Amino acid sequence: MKFAAAVSAILVGSATAFAPAFTTSHSNAGTALYMADDGVKPLRIGTRGSPLALAQAYETRRRLQEEFPELNEDGAIELCVMKTQGDMILDKSLMELGGKGLFTKELDTALLGDEVDICVHSMKDVPTWLPEGTILPCNLPREDTNDAFISQDGKYKTIEELPDNSVIGTASLRRQAQLMAKNPTLKCVNFRGNVQTRLRKLDEGVVDATLLAIAGLKRMDMDQFATAVLDWDEMLPAVAQGAIGIQCRDDDERSIKYIEALNHPDTKACVDCERAFLEALDGNCKTPIAGQARIVDGKIKFRGLIAMPDGSQKFETESEGEIADAATIGRAAGEKLKAEAGDKFFEMMVEMSPQQVLGQITK
Repeated sequence: MKFAAAVSAILVGSATAFAPAFTTSHSNAGTALYMADDGVKPLRIGTRGSPLALAQAYETRRRLQEEFPELNEDGAIELCVMKTQGDMILDKSLMELGGKGLFTKELDTALLGDEVDICVHSMKDVPTWLPEGTILPCNLPREDTNDAFISQDGKYKTIEELPDNSVIGTASLRRQAQLMAKNPTLKCVNFRGNVQTRLRKLDEGVVDATLLAIAGLKRMDMDQFATAVLDWDEMLPAVAQGAIGIQCRDDDERSIKYIEALNHPDTKACVDCERAFLEALDGNCKTPIAGQARIVDGKIKFRGLIAMPDGSQKFETESEGEIADAATIGRAAGEKLKAEAGDKFFEMMVEMSPQQVLGQITK
């Protein structure tokens, strides 16, 4: 079945399953309060409006209602859908737009302005710093963190099967660097938009293949589109990939009570480890960085990678230790790679314009 037709069928079939009981859509303006039957202000969930973001918000709502019976009352939860800068500008790479925060700034503003009570994020989109006055005390149980390789009609089963000079659609420098380290002839082109848009472009022959997080496909019941799921040796995933985070104001005791009850400690430990690694590297969208932690036999094991955008240089590290030391382990791994790569490596990244980096990739 062609991607476009299959995607349309899935979207139509799943629309009612995903539909919230009450949704408010707004850009950045204040939203009118909707009072529950007992006069208590609803718990307002801020989310982006993409199908994946909404699936994550609905998962959060479901878990809240399962944990707290009072949130099953009519009007007890309100979904506030917003557009971010990253959603609105799709013809430029994330690197050209300025990198991190593109999918969170508008939600941060709404949270601090008391337009919403909590915000649901894909953790890989969240900067390593949070706006003053906000906290992120909750990660939901993590989905599979690996990347999915997708070729048109499954023509190519693996990255290695791609012919020289194949065109790969991806907006991720992390993926580009690892792809080009395997085959320098591959051409990587900017490929943005939601999952459905990317699959349609693949179906139209714009590119030969693309890579997406399998977590997003699974959350939308679309994992059947994956040609293959890549293990860490083939493609090390992004920091915090597959994890959902929930943010609130640091003085909002009601929201803190609700979302702390949903926190999954093992997921949070792994995400904290990975984000500490990223913070130590002062990572931005000009630097291909990958980092993943998992808990095995009561220990946390971490793997990290940094590379040049064209894959010509790559530095990797592995470490493990006690779960309680997750952030320390991640930070030490980042400092280790920073020392191994040397100042010149990072200076070159800072000095490069987005056009120069893209020039390396698409040469």
